[in-house]
Amino acid sequence: MSDIMNKLQPIFQDIFEDDDLLITAESSADSVEGWDSLAHIVLIFAIEQEFKIKFALGELEAMKDVGDMVELMQKKLTE
Repeated sequence: MSDIMNKLQPIFQDIFEDDDLLITAESSADSVEGWDSLAHIVLIFAIEQEFKIKFALGELEAMKDVGDMVELMQKKLTE
């Protein structure tokens, strides 16, 4: 998980324009300033591009925090 988290960190910092932002598995839209629906779409697109994966709509709806996102990404990257 830490390898993916390390790669996600700069993506989150870029999307949310905050070089001091530190994400954890518990980070979510409730805890990250500016993480609204539009930012979520931009974030998911950036992650899909960087990791060369695609998320299904149902998968996106099931994600509650960054930990859920990383778990799903691990599954996709090992397929």
